[in-house]
This record gives sequence, C-alpha cells and structure tokens, in this order.
Amino acid sequence: MKMNDYIKLVNDKLDEFIQIEIPQTLFKSMKYTVTLPGKRLRPVMCLETCKMLGGEIEDAIPTACAIEMLHAQTLIHDDLPCMDNDDYRRGKLTNHKVFGEAIAVLAGDALLTFAPQIISKFSDNLPPSTKIRVLNEYFNYAGARGVIAGQVVDIESENNPGIIDKEKTLEYLHLHKTSDLFQLAMRTGAIIANADDEKLDAVTEFAKDFGLAFQIADDILDEISTFEEMGKTMGKDKQENKLTYVSLYGLEQAKCKLSCQLNKCRDIMQKHNFSSEIFNEIIEQISQRAGI
Repeated sequence: MKMNDYIKLVNDKLDEFIQIEIPQTLFKSMKYTVTLPGKRLRPVMCLETCKMLGGEIEDAIPTACAIEMLHAQTLIHDDLPCMDNDDYRRGKLTNHKVFGEAIAVLAGDALLTFAPQIISKFSDNLPPSTKIRVLNEYFNYAGARGVIAGQVVDIESENNPGIIDKEKTLEYLHLHKTSDLFQLAMRTGAIIANADDEKLDAVTEFAKDFGLAFQIADDILDEISTFEEMGKTMGKDKQENKLTYVSLYGLEQAKCKLSCQLNKCRDIMQKHNFSSEIFNEIIEQISQRAGI
C-alpha cells in the first residue's frame, strides 16, 4: 500500500468508528479533532509495522485508529488556554475555539477512554492474550508514565531558568510527549504481527529515535516555517521561552541532531532488514521539510 492508501483507509475507519450519539455536542467535539486533515503518521506506522513483520493490516486497524484518537486527545488538551493556548490546529480552529473550553476538556477525556474500547470491541481476529497486550501498551504509553508525563515536564520547563540539567530534561520531555506515541504505534503493530522479542526491541528502538527526530524537526519548523505551511501559529516556542532543541542548541546544531537521528533510523532498518518504502518516504519527507 502507498501512503495515500493508508491515509484513506484510516480516515474511512475513523469516520466509521466515531458516530454522533447523545450527547451530540460531545461526540461532535471528539470527531472534530480526530478527523481534521492530517498525515496520520502514527496509525500509518502501526499498520506498516504490522505488514512489514508479516501480520495482516486488517487486524491492526482498530488499534491504529485508537492511537490516532489518543493523539487527537493530546492535541485538544495541548491547545487549551491553560496549556499552549493555540487558536489553530491543521489550519482549522482548535477544539475549544469551536466548542468551548469545558466541552473540549470533556472531549479529550472521552477520547482517552473511547479509544481502548475500539480496540476491545473491534479486534475480533486477535487472540485474547494479544488484545490484552495491546491494551496494556495503550494504557502504559497514554498514562502518567507516558505522554502525560511529557506534557507535565513541558509545562514545568516553560520560562524556567532554574532547570539544572537542560539536556536531560529536554530528552525526557520529548521522549514522552512525542516519542511515546510512535513507540506505542510500532510496538502494537509488531505485537499484532506476533513478532519475536528481537524484532519488538528493534522497532521500539526505531520508534524512539524516530520520535525524537520528529520532535527536533517540529522545533526547527516552529522557527523557520509559516502558518500556511503548518496550519498553526508559528514562533510560539520562542515567544513563550519553551525548552526546545532550537532554544538549547541553536538552529544549525538542531539540524545536525536531526540528521543524526534520521541516520540512526536508517541504520536500524538496514541492520534488521526492515524493508519499507513507507518508512523511507516518511524519513525523507521530514528531512526535506526541515531543510537538511
């Protein structure tokens, strides 16, 4: 499958999985952010990992869509006035600008619990033991030791001159806020494909390095890109004195670190004989967008 085929498949299934029920405002709010136009990288990487390791794409679709719902939940909450206070996401008004802050908070909460229900309800082809493993992965990466931990450190690091070890803090922040969802996507894809421990460790390493690369690229793009290109307000990291790769290392050094991370990803694929045009395409797109 090509990238656009994956994106269409995910979009169609997301539309199917989230029906407008009572209370309609809640489900409309949930669906609004989940179905905003996007690259669908996390579900695509879940599906492609499953395929690459010999699994059936159909078996991974509910999990892939659940991960996109979880990602949407993080975006809804991240955009709130009490956090990053953003008005636009993917070129559209953010959730709280359309539905109000209270509904946006509740929509995020609802997605956090709605997503694993999709895994549980629609993964009919998975053995119960595999389904439990996938759900455990979801709860681990979605929770207090996962993306939420990253978001907390992000908030605490903003405009904070008292951080003793900025490099260590930055790595922790981005490993959890960004990399964890890529690890969740690829690990669950591998588990659904019944991959052995060696391959599971390899895709975890790839996802960890890719997630860091993705965040470094995002930090760079916040510095050099435009609203028209990114669909959100740019330059806010510097304005709010956030801890980023650009603020800590400078633009050129951040680009060097991005190049290094992407090369690590390529090396892992070569070492473990991972053959994927999709992953190669994603890596090249990130490289080109960041200008390296």
